Amino acid sequence: MIGHASRNSVLFDSVLLRRYDVAGPRYTSYPTAPRFHEGYNEQHYRENVRESNGFPIPRPLSLYFHLPFCAHVCFYCACNKIITANRGRAETYVDYLIRELRMHAGLFDADRFVNQIHWGGGTPTFLRPSLMTRLMKEIRDSFRLENDDAGEYSIEIDPREATAETIGLLRDLGFNRLSVGIQDFNPLVQAAVNRLQSFEETAEVIHAARDAGFRSVGVDLIYGLPYQTVPDFSRTLDKVLELNPDRIAAFNYAHLPGHFKSQRQIDELTLPSAEIKLDLLRQIIDQLTQAGYDYIGMDHFARPHDDLAVARREGVLHRNFQGYTTRGDCDLIGLGISSIGMMGESYQQNVRSLNEYYQYIDAGRIPIFRGYQLSLEDQLRRDIIMSLICNFRLEFDNLERRYGFDFNHYFAKELRQMAIMQDDGLLRLSDDSIEVTPAGRLLIRNICMVFDAYVQQNQNGGFSRTI
Repeated sequence: MIGHASRNSVLFDSVLLRRYDVAGPRYTSYPTAPRFHEGYNEQHYRENVRESNGFPIPRPLSLYFHLPFCAHVCFYCACNKIITANRGRAETYVDYLIRELRMHAGLFDADRFVNQIHWGGGTPTFLRPSLMTRLMKEIRDSFRLENDDAGEYSIEIDPREATAETIGLLRDLGFNRLSVGIQDFNPLVQAAVNRLQSFEETAEVIHAARDAGFRSVGVDLIYGLPYQTVPDFSRTLDKVLELNPDRIAAFNYAHLPGHFKSQRQIDELTLPSAEIKLDLLRQIIDQLTQAGYDYIGMDHFARPHDDLAVARREGVLHRNFQGYTTRGDCDLIGLGISSIGMMGESYQQNVRSLNEYYQYIDAGRIPIFRGYQLSLEDQLRRDIIMSLICNFRLEFDNLERRYGFDFNHYFAKELRQMAIMQDDGLLRLSDDSIEVTPAGRLLIRNICMVFDAYVQQNQNGGFSRTI
């Protein structure tokens, strides 16, 4: 076997990684978004909210705001975005976003706290300062927020669209976590993906966040972009480590030009080979773990003091549509175009285009166009997948008590597949548990797919490669 163990028990085995490199879900939900359908509508959502309000101890709330506007297109981007130089378009959008916010607020009991807020995009800081201030005021007027030391209020930042003054304003508004997009500091790579961003302007916003008292600063990187090489990307990692972020996400670029129009601007001949991508992944793991970061799972690393790393060690990590989180006990309300929410045992997604969004709001309708109500079987498989992907371990007895069944009998077929993975060194099976090994942690998506009924029935598609 080719490989070595890092200080955080991640084993890079290139032979296994090649063998298991197939397309599969990232499991920000289960079932995944391709299973959502238009038979689920606003009325189902309202019923789900009533049920949620009726729980003896209602769950806290999480609010996700999709702010889709960007001044420039990044060719690699797979987000639902609107490229425009007209800042006034955001004014109209926020008007409608506030109207949607008020519709949702009227459904929830007033004593339910909002433990988590996230502004994503697009580029949230495309909004003018006055508009950001207005939106946050409306959030506070509509819902009951924690003070910013108790809540987790985060925002995604493009350093090209923010200054030290912007960061200070965001802190004053109550944000306490920052996610900064970098991708790569190599000018050749930046030019190829149309994202020119200097180290200096990136450092400015991160230093400003430290000065303003942000609790956590994370950065996003992408490997597999045009012209990337191991030596050059190692230099990017060195620069990132100079900035000392609390969290680092290093995502695998999925080139799907048939799905995402902007990716057609990338010359496929400039993309690194599968071998080089594996070498890039190995370099990321080595360099970040040697620098003291813990491997959280699926592209994510964190300093040992960070809440994600603490939750990972304590076995209370969760995963939702924003990725890994410490606040998995929330009902999630998605606001804005294409946003996804999770209410009780259901998912719901908003319409994807501005025109549809505005039409729904003008008609006094919450702009949900599809969703999914989980069956008991879905809930069981979701709990299995989320336990594996967050904790790298599954205890059968917890599930048996909750669902009233015999795990080994019910999942006999899946356990036969697990036995093959055990032979490959990905996991350890016992009569009462599954333990993912260091070699299996990079292939956790493949392990989870065994318990995904829809993948096994070939009912999902369009996913990225697992490595």
